[in-house]
Amino acid sequence: MLGDGPVDLVFVPEFSNLIWFWQHPLSAGFFRELASFSRLVLLDKRGVGLSDRPRDLGPFETRMDDIRAVLDAVGSERAVLFGLQAMGRLCLLFAATYPERTEALVTFGTLARPPEGDRSALVREVRMRWGERDFHAFGIKEGMDREYVDWWVNLNRLAASPGAAAHYVRMVQETDVSDIVSAVHVPALVFHGSYGDPAWDLGQQELGQQLRNAQIVQVAEMASPWHVPDLIPELRRFLADHERGDVPDSVLTTLLFTDIVRSTERTVAVGDRAWRDLLAKHQQAARREIVRFRGRELDTAGDGFFASFDGPARAIKCAQKIVSVATETGLEIRAGVHTGECELLGDKVAGIAVSMGARIAAQANEGEILVSATVKDLVAGSGIEFESRGIRELKGLGEWPLYAVAL
Repeated sequence: MLGDGPVDLVFVPEFSNLIWFWQHPLSAGFFRELASFSRLVLLDKRGVGLSDRPRDLGPFETRMDDIRAVLDAVGSERAVLFGLQAMGRLCLLFAATYPERTEALVTFGTLARPPEGDRSALVREVRMRWGERDFHAFGIKEGMDREYVDWWVNLNRLAASPGAAAHYVRMVQETDVSDIVSAVHVPALVFHGSYGDPAWDLGQQELGQQLRNAQIVQVAEMASPWHVPDLIPELRRFLADHERGDVPDSVLTTLLFTDIVRSTERTVAVGDRAWRDLLAKHQQAARREIVRFRGRELDTAGDGFFASFDGPARAIKCAQKIVSVATETGLEIRAGVHTGECELLGDKVAGIAVSMGARIAAQANEGEILVSATVKDLVAGSGIEFESRGIRELKGLGEWPLYAVAL
Protein backbone atom coordinates (compact mmCIF):
# COMPACT_ATOMS: atom_id res chain seq x y z
CA MET A 1 0.00 0.00 0.00
CA LEU A 2 1.32 3.41 -0.98
CA GLY A 3 0.04 6.99 -0.67
CA ASP A 4 -2.61 8.66 1.45
CA GLY A 5 -5.04 10.07 -1.12
CA PRO A 6 -8.79 10.38 -0.56
CA VAL A 7 -9.73 7.26 -2.52
CA ASP A 8 -8.56 3.66 -2.25
CA LEU A 9 -7.37 2.35 -5.63
CA VAL A 10 -6.78 -1.39 -6.08
CA PHE A 11 -4.58 -2.25 -9.08
CA VAL A 12 -5.33 -5.75 -10.44
CA PRO A 13 -2.99 -6.87 -13.27
CA GLU A 14 -2.96 -10.23 -14.98
CA PHE A 15 0.57 -11.17 -13.86
CA SER A 16 2.58 -9.40 -11.19
CA ASN A 17 5.44 -9.52 -8.74
CA LEU A 18 5.31 -6.83 -6.06
CA ILE A 19 9.09 -6.59 -5.81
CA TRP A 20 9.95 -6.73 -9.51
CA PHE A 21 7.36 -4.07 -10.36
CA TRP A 22 9.67 -1.55 -8.69
CA GLN A 23 12.77 -2.58 -10.64
CA HIS A 24 11.97 -0.56 -13.77
CA PRO A 25 11.50 3.22 -13.85
CA LEU A 26 8.40 3.07 -16.08
CA SER A 27 6.33 0.84 -13.82
CA ALA A 28 7.74 2.32 -10.60
CA GLY A 29 7.03 5.86 -11.77
CA PHE A 30 3.53 4.85 -12.83
CA PHE A 31 2.70 3.51 -9.38
CA ARG A 32 4.19 6.54 -7.63
CA GLU A 33 1.99 8.80 -9.75
CA LEU A 34 -1.10 6.75 -8.89
CA ALA A 35 -0.19 6.99 -5.21
CA SER A 36 0.10 10.78 -5.46
CA PHE A 37 -3.71 11.10 -5.63
CA SER A 38 -4.91 7.83 -4.08
CA ARG A 39 -4.17 5.25 -1.46
CA LEU A 40 -2.77 2.66 -3.86
CA VAL A 41 -3.23 -1.01 -3.04
CA LEU A 42 -1.15 -3.58 -4.96
CA LEU A 43 -1.56 -7.32 -4.60
CA ASP A 44 -0.23 -10.57 -5.98
CA LYS A 45 -3.22 -12.85 -6.49
CA ARG A 46 -2.93 -16.43 -5.30
CA GLY A 47 -0.55 -18.42 -7.46
CA VAL A 48 1.11 -15.24 -8.74
CA GLY A 49 4.22 -13.30 -7.75
CA LEU A 50 5.03 -13.48 -4.03
CA SER A 51 1.83 -15.35 -3.15
CA ASP A 52 1.73 -19.07 -2.40
CA ARG A 53 1.31 -21.61 -5.20
CA PRO A 54 -1.70 -23.70 -4.11
CA ARG A 55 -2.67 -26.76 -6.11
CA ASP A 56 -6.18 -25.39 -6.60
CA LEU A 57 -6.03 -21.87 -8.03
CA GLY A 58 -9.80 -21.74 -8.32
CA PRO A 59 -12.21 -19.71 -10.49
CA PHE A 60 -12.88 -15.97 -10.48
CA GLU A 61 -14.87 -16.15 -7.25
CA THR A 62 -11.76 -17.40 -5.43
CA ARG A 63 -9.83 -14.39 -6.66
CA MET A 64 -12.70 -12.15 -5.53
CA ASP A 65 -12.17 -13.63 -2.07
CA ASP A 66 -8.52 -12.57 -2.33
CA ILE A 67 -9.46 -8.98 -3.17
CA ARG A 68 -11.91 -8.83 -0.26
CA ALA A 69 -9.25 -10.22 2.08
CA VAL A 70 -6.78 -7.54 0.95
CA LEU A 71 -9.39 -4.78 1.40
CA ASP A 72 -10.10 -6.05 4.90
CA ALA A 73 -6.39 -6.22 5.72
CA VAL A 74 -5.76 -2.59 4.73
CA GLY A 75 -8.98 -1.34 6.35
CA SER A 76 -10.67 -0.30 3.12
CA GLU A 77 -14.46 -0.20 3.25
CA ARG A 78 -14.99 0.73 -0.40
CA ALA A 79 -12.44 0.98 -3.21
CA VAL A 80 -11.98 1.74 -6.90
CA LEU A 81 -10.93 -1.39 -8.80
CA PHE A 82 -8.52 -1.02 -11.72
CA GLY A 83 -8.38 -4.22 -13.79
CA LEU A 84 -6.06 -4.91 -16.72
CA GLN A 85 -7.19 -7.00 -19.70
CA ALA A 86 -8.97 -10.14 -18.44
CA MET A 87 -8.68 -8.99 -14.84
CA GLY A 88 -11.11 -6.26 -15.83
CA ARG A 89 -13.64 -9.10 -16.06
CA LEU A 90 -12.77 -10.10 -12.51
CA CYS A 91 -13.32 -6.51 -11.35
CA LEU A 92 -16.66 -6.36 -13.22
CA LEU A 93 -17.80 -9.49 -11.41
CA PHE A 94 -16.60 -8.11 -8.07
CA ALA A 95 -18.40 -4.79 -8.62
CA ALA A 96 -21.67 -6.56 -9.42
CA THR A 97 -21.38 -9.05 -6.54
CA TYR A 98 -20.05 -6.67 -3.87
CA PRO A 99 -21.36 -3.18 -4.76
CA GLU A 100 -21.04 -2.18 -1.10
CA ARG A 101 -17.25 -2.64 -1.39
CA THR A 102 -16.85 -1.04 -4.85
CA GLU A 103 -16.79 2.73 -5.32
CA ALA A 104 -15.95 2.73 -9.04
CA LEU A 105 -14.46 0.57 -11.78
CA VAL A 106 -11.59 1.11 -14.24
CA THR A 107 -10.79 -1.32 -17.06
CA PHE A 108 -7.89 -1.35 -19.51
CA GLY A 109 -8.12 -3.42 -22.69
CA THR A 110 -10.97 -5.53 -21.29
CA LEU A 111 -13.55 -7.60 -23.16
CA ALA A 112 -16.62 -9.01 -21.44
CA ARG A 113 -16.24 -12.29 -23.30
CA PRO A 114 -13.01 -13.95 -24.44
CA PRO A 115 -12.05 -13.50 -28.10
CA GLU A 116 -12.75 -16.24 -30.59
CA GLY A 117 -9.93 -18.43 -31.85
CA ASP A 118 -8.01 -21.59 -31.05
CA ARG A 119 -7.96 -21.28 -27.27
CA SER A 120 -6.33 -24.66 -26.70
CA ALA A 121 -3.42 -23.69 -28.97
CA LEU A 122 -2.75 -20.55 -26.93
CA VAL A 123 -2.81 -22.51 -23.67
CA ARG A 124 -0.36 -25.06 -25.11
CA GLU A 125 1.95 -22.31 -26.35
CA VAL A 126 1.95 -20.58 -22.98
CA ARG A 127 2.76 -23.84 -21.21
CA MET A 128 5.62 -24.65 -23.60
CA ARG A 129 7.14 -21.18 -24.11
CA TRP A 130 6.34 -19.14 -21.00
CA GLY A 131 9.41 -17.17 -19.90
CA GLU A 132 11.24 -17.37 -23.23
CA ARG A 133 12.65 -14.04 -24.30
CA ASP A 134 11.11 -14.18 -27.78
CA PHE A 135 7.67 -15.26 -26.50
CA HIS A 136 5.73 -12.03 -26.25
CA ALA A 137 2.18 -13.21 -25.67
CA PHE A 138 1.45 -10.27 -23.40
CA GLY A 139 2.67 -6.71 -22.94
CA ILE A 140 5.34 -6.29 -25.63
CA LYS A 141 5.15 -4.18 -28.80
CA GLU A 142 7.56 -3.71 -31.68
CA GLY A 143 10.21 -1.07 -31.09
CA MET A 144 10.47 -1.40 -27.30
CA ASP A 145 14.04 -1.14 -26.02
CA ARG A 146 16.00 -4.23 -25.03
CA GLU A 147 16.27 -3.23 -21.37
CA TYR A 148 12.50 -3.00 -21.01
CA VAL A 149 11.92 -6.29 -22.85
CA ASP A 150 14.43 -8.03 -20.54
CA TRP A 151 12.65 -6.60 -17.50
CA TRP A 152 9.24 -7.66 -18.82
CA VAL A 153 10.37 -11.21 -19.61
CA ASN A 154 11.78 -11.57 -16.09
CA LEU A 155 8.55 -10.15 -14.66
CA ASN A 156 6.66 -12.99 -16.35
CA ARG A 157 9.15 -15.53 -15.03
CA LEU A 158 8.86 -14.18 -11.49
CA ALA A 159 5.07 -13.81 -11.69
CA ALA A 160 4.09 -17.38 -12.58
CA SER A 161 5.39 -20.79 -13.50
CA PRO A 162 4.54 -22.11 -16.99
CA GLY A 163 1.86 -24.35 -15.48
CA ALA A 164 0.28 -21.54 -13.45
CA ALA A 165 0.36 -19.24 -16.48
CA ALA A 166 -1.32 -21.89 -18.63
CA HIS A 167 -3.98 -22.47 -15.96
CA TYR A 168 -4.66 -18.74 -15.83
CA VAL A 169 -4.91 -18.42 -19.61
CA ARG A 170 -7.25 -21.39 -19.83
CA MET A 171 -9.47 -19.94 -17.10
CA VAL A 172 -9.76 -16.49 -18.65
CA GLN A 173 -10.31 -17.98 -22.12
CA GLU A 174 -13.36 -19.82 -20.74
CA THR A 175 -14.78 -17.09 -18.46
CA ASP A 176 -17.52 -14.95 -19.99
CA VAL A 177 -19.09 -12.14 -17.91
CA SER A 178 -21.20 -10.61 -20.68
CA ASP A 179 -24.44 -11.76 -19.03
CA ILE A 180 -23.67 -9.85 -15.82
CA VAL A 181 -22.40 -6.50 -17.19
CA SER A 182 -25.86 -4.99 -16.77
CA ALA A 183 -25.65 -5.73 -13.03
CA VAL A 184 -22.74 -3.28 -12.59
CA HIS A 185 -24.11 0.05 -11.33
CA VAL A 186 -20.97 1.85 -10.15
CA PRO A 187 -19.30 4.57 -12.26
CA ALA A 188 -16.80 3.12 -14.74
CA LEU A 189 -13.87 4.35 -16.80
CA VAL A 190 -13.10 2.17 -19.83
CA PHE A 191 -9.74 2.51 -21.60
CA HIS A 192 -9.69 0.91 -25.02
CA GLY A 193 -7.30 0.87 -27.95
CA SER A 194 -6.13 -1.17 -30.88
CA TYR A 195 -4.65 -4.65 -30.52
CA GLY A 196 -4.58 -5.15 -34.28
CA ASP A 197 -7.60 -7.45 -34.07
CA PRO A 198 -10.92 -5.85 -35.14
CA ALA A 199 -12.99 -8.23 -32.99
CA TRP A 200 -10.89 -7.44 -29.91
CA ASP A 201 -11.05 -3.72 -30.57
CA LEU A 202 -14.82 -3.82 -31.05
CA GLY A 203 -15.28 -5.89 -27.88
CA GLN A 204 -13.63 -3.20 -25.75
CA GLN A 205 -15.94 -0.54 -27.12
CA GLU A 206 -19.00 -2.75 -26.62
CA LEU A 207 -18.12 -3.20 -22.97
CA GLY A 208 -18.11 0.56 -22.45
CA GLN A 209 -21.43 0.88 -24.23
CA GLN A 210 -23.03 -1.92 -22.21
CA LEU A 211 -22.04 -0.57 -18.80
CA ARG A 212 -24.74 1.60 -17.28
CA ASN A 213 -22.54 4.47 -16.16
CA ALA A 214 -19.32 4.42 -18.15
CA GLN A 215 -16.92 6.92 -19.65
CA ILE A 216 -14.93 5.60 -22.63
CA VAL A 217 -11.39 6.79 -23.35
CA GLN A 218 -9.59 5.73 -26.51
CA VAL A 219 -5.80 5.40 -26.29
CA ALA A 220 -3.18 4.58 -28.88
CA GLU A 221 -0.95 2.15 -26.97
CA MET A 222 -2.30 -0.97 -25.25
CA ALA A 223 0.87 -2.83 -24.23
CA SER A 224 0.96 -1.78 -20.56
CA PRO A 225 -0.74 1.12 -18.75
CA TRP A 226 2.60 2.84 -18.00
CA HIS A 227 3.08 3.25 -21.78
CA VAL A 228 -0.09 5.37 -22.09
CA PRO A 229 0.63 9.07 -21.53
CA ASP A 230 -3.05 10.00 -21.27
CA LEU A 231 -3.92 7.36 -18.68
CA ILE A 232 -2.81 9.13 -15.51
CA PRO A 233 -4.53 12.47 -16.34
CA GLU A 234 -7.75 10.72 -17.36
CA LEU A 235 -7.75 8.52 -14.26
CA ARG A 236 -7.02 11.47 -11.98
CA ARG A 237 -9.89 13.43 -13.55
CA PHE A 238 -12.26 10.46 -13.23
CA LEU A 239 -11.46 9.88 -9.57
CA ALA A 240 -11.84 13.59 -8.80
CA ASP A 241 -15.10 14.08 -10.72
CA HIS A 242 -17.12 10.91 -10.20
CA GLU A 243 -19.81 11.06 -7.58
CA ARG A 244 -19.69 8.50 -4.83
CA GLY A 245 -23.13 6.99 -5.22
CA ASP A 246 -25.24 5.10 -2.74
CA VAL A 247 -24.96 1.33 -2.61
CA PRO A 248 -27.56 0.01 -5.10
CA ASP A 249 -30.54 -1.97 -3.84
CA SER A 250 -29.73 -4.83 -6.20
CA VAL A 251 -26.85 -7.27 -6.31
CA LEU A 252 -25.51 -10.07 -8.47
CA THR A 253 -26.09 -13.34 -6.66
CA THR A 254 -26.21 -17.06 -7.35
CA LEU A 255 -29.45 -18.83 -6.51
CA LEU A 256 -29.82 -22.50 -5.62
CA PHE A 257 -33.14 -24.32 -5.65
CA THR A 258 -33.49 -27.93 -4.49
CA ASP A 259 -36.49 -30.23 -4.44
CA ILE A 260 -37.17 -33.80 -3.35
CA VAL A 261 -38.37 -35.94 -6.26
CA ARG A 262 -41.58 -37.97 -5.73
CA SER A 263 -41.90 -36.89 -2.10
CA THR A 264 -45.61 -37.74 -1.97
CA GLU A 265 -44.96 -41.31 -3.11
CA ARG A 266 -42.23 -41.66 -0.51
CA THR A 267 -44.53 -40.36 2.23
CA VAL A 268 -47.15 -42.96 1.35
CA ALA A 269 -44.53 -45.71 1.32
CA VAL A 270 -42.96 -44.97 4.73
CA GLY A 271 -45.81 -43.27 6.59
CA ASP A 272 -46.22 -39.75 7.90
CA ARG A 273 -44.12 -40.08 11.05
CA ALA A 274 -41.16 -41.76 9.35
CA TRP A 275 -41.35 -39.22 6.57
CA ARG A 276 -41.24 -36.33 9.02
CA ASP A 277 -38.13 -37.81 10.64
CA LEU A 278 -36.49 -38.38 7.26
CA LEU A 279 -37.35 -34.86 6.10
CA ALA A 280 -35.97 -33.34 9.31
CA LYS A 281 -32.65 -35.17 8.81
CA HIS A 282 -32.48 -34.00 5.22
CA GLN A 283 -33.18 -30.39 6.18
CA GLN A 284 -30.56 -30.48 8.92
CA ALA A 285 -27.97 -31.86 6.50
CA ALA A 286 -28.89 -29.35 3.76
CA ARG A 287 -28.63 -26.40 6.17
CA ARG A 288 -25.23 -27.63 7.30
CA GLU A 289 -23.96 -27.67 3.71
CA ILE A 290 -25.45 -24.25 2.90
CA VAL A 291 -23.57 -22.74 5.84
CA ARG A 292 -20.41 -24.64 4.94
CA PHE A 293 -20.37 -23.15 1.43
CA ARG A 294 -21.13 -19.62 2.66
CA GLY A 295 -24.71 -19.65 1.44
CA ARG A 296 -27.74 -18.00 2.96
CA GLU A 297 -31.01 -19.86 3.36
CA LEU A 298 -33.83 -17.74 1.98
CA ASP A 299 -36.82 -20.05 2.12
CA THR A 300 -37.99 -23.63 2.49
CA ALA A 301 -40.96 -24.28 0.24
CA GLY A 302 -42.46 -27.66 1.06
CA ASP A 303 -39.56 -30.10 0.96
CA GLY A 304 -37.21 -27.89 -1.06
CA PHE A 305 -34.62 -25.22 -0.28
CA PHE A 306 -34.00 -21.78 -1.75
CA ALA A 307 -30.58 -20.31 -0.94
CA SER A 308 -28.26 -17.59 -2.24
CA PHE A 309 -24.47 -17.60 -2.66
CA ASP A 310 -21.84 -15.03 -3.59
CA GLY A 311 -20.24 -17.42 -6.08
CA PRO A 312 -21.64 -20.00 -8.54
CA ALA A 313 -18.94 -22.62 -7.92
CA ARG A 314 -19.79 -22.64 -4.20
CA ALA A 315 -23.49 -23.03 -5.01
CA ILE A 316 -22.79 -25.98 -7.30
CA LYS A 317 -20.53 -27.69 -4.78
CA CYS A 318 -23.17 -27.18 -2.11
CA ALA A 319 -25.80 -28.73 -4.38
CA GLN A 320 -23.51 -31.70 -5.06
CA LYS A 321 -23.14 -32.36 -1.33
CA ILE A 322 -26.87 -32.01 -0.68
CA VAL A 323 -27.65 -34.45 -3.49
CA SER A 324 -24.97 -36.90 -2.31
CA VAL A 325 -26.01 -36.89 1.36
CA ALA A 326 -29.68 -37.20 0.47
CA THR A 327 -28.98 -40.20 -1.75
CA GLU A 328 -27.38 -41.98 1.20
CA THR A 329 -30.69 -41.67 3.09
CA GLY A 330 -32.73 -42.91 0.14
CA LEU A 331 -33.92 -39.51 -1.07
CA GLU A 332 -33.59 -38.27 -4.64
CA ILE A 333 -32.91 -34.55 -5.04
CA ARG A 334 -32.98 -32.34 -8.09
CA ALA A 335 -31.42 -28.88 -8.15
CA GLY A 336 -31.12 -25.77 -10.27
CA VAL A 337 -28.49 -23.00 -10.13
CA HIS A 338 -28.61 -19.57 -11.78
CA THR A 339 -26.62 -16.35 -11.39
CA GLY A 340 -28.37 -13.04 -11.97
CA GLU A 341 -29.17 -9.60 -10.63
CA CYS A 342 -31.65 -9.63 -7.75
CA GLU A 343 -33.48 -6.83 -5.99
CA LEU A 344 -32.83 -6.75 -2.25
CA LEU A 345 -36.00 -6.68 -0.15
CA GLY A 346 -34.82 -6.83 3.44
CA ASP A 347 -33.63 -10.39 4.00
CA LYS A 348 -35.25 -11.58 0.77
CA VAL A 349 -34.38 -11.28 -2.93
CA ALA A 350 -36.69 -10.84 -5.89
CA GLY A 351 -36.56 -10.49 -9.65
CA ILE A 352 -36.48 -12.46 -12.86
CA ALA A 353 -33.34 -14.29 -11.72
CA VAL A 354 -35.37 -15.93 -8.94
CA SER A 355 -37.99 -17.17 -11.39
CA MET A 356 -35.21 -18.36 -13.69
CA GLY A 357 -33.55 -20.41 -10.96
CA ALA A 358 -36.83 -22.04 -9.95
CA ARG A 359 -37.70 -22.91 -13.57
CA ILE A 360 -34.26 -24.44 -14.12
CA ALA A 361 -34.63 -26.65 -11.02
CA ALA A 362 -38.05 -27.81 -12.26
CA GLN A 363 -36.38 -29.09 -15.45
CA ALA A 364 -33.90 -31.31 -13.60
CA ASN A 365 -34.21 -35.06 -13.27
CA GLU A 366 -33.65 -36.94 -10.02
CA GLY A 367 -30.05 -36.67 -8.87
CA GLU A 368 -29.37 -33.97 -11.46
CA ILE A 369 -28.07 -30.42 -11.01
CA LEU A 370 -28.96 -28.12 -13.90
CA VAL A 371 -27.36 -24.71 -14.41
CA SER A 372 -27.82 -21.78 -16.76
CA ALA A 373 -25.24 -20.81 -19.38
CA THR A 374 -24.37 -17.81 -17.20
CA VAL A 375 -23.28 -20.11 -14.38
CA LYS A 376 -21.28 -22.32 -16.73
CA ASP A 377 -19.44 -19.28 -18.10
CA LEU A 378 -18.43 -18.06 -14.62
CA VAL A 379 -16.93 -21.19 -13.06
CA ALA A 380 -13.97 -21.81 -15.38
CA GLY A 381 -11.01 -22.99 -13.32
CA SER A 382 -13.16 -24.65 -10.66
CA GLY A 383 -12.74 -28.17 -12.03
CA ILE A 384 -16.51 -28.49 -12.47
CA GLU A 385 -17.51 -30.03 -15.80
CA PHE A 386 -20.83 -29.88 -17.62
CA GLU A 387 -22.92 -31.77 -20.13
CA SER A 388 -25.26 -29.94 -22.47
CA ARG A 389 -28.98 -30.56 -21.97
CA GLY A 390 -29.90 -28.55 -25.05
CA ILE A 391 -32.38 -25.71 -25.33
CA ARG A 392 -35.24 -25.86 -22.84
CA GLU A 393 -38.48 -23.89 -22.63
CA LEU A 394 -38.71 -22.16 -19.26
CA LYS A 395 -42.29 -21.20 -18.50
CA GLY A 396 -42.84 -17.50 -19.09
CA LEU A 397 -39.13 -16.88 -19.82
CA GLY A 398 -38.61 -18.34 -23.28
CA GLU A 399 -35.98 -20.82 -24.43
CA TRP A 400 -32.61 -21.13 -22.73
CA PRO A 401 -29.58 -23.44 -23.02
CA LEU A 402 -29.15 -25.57 -19.90
CA TYR A 403 -26.25 -27.68 -18.66
CA ALA A 404 -26.02 -30.56 -16.21
CA VAL A 405 -23.17 -30.78 -13.73
CA ALA A 406 -21.19 -33.87 -14.73
CA LEU A 407 -21.05 -36.58 -12.09
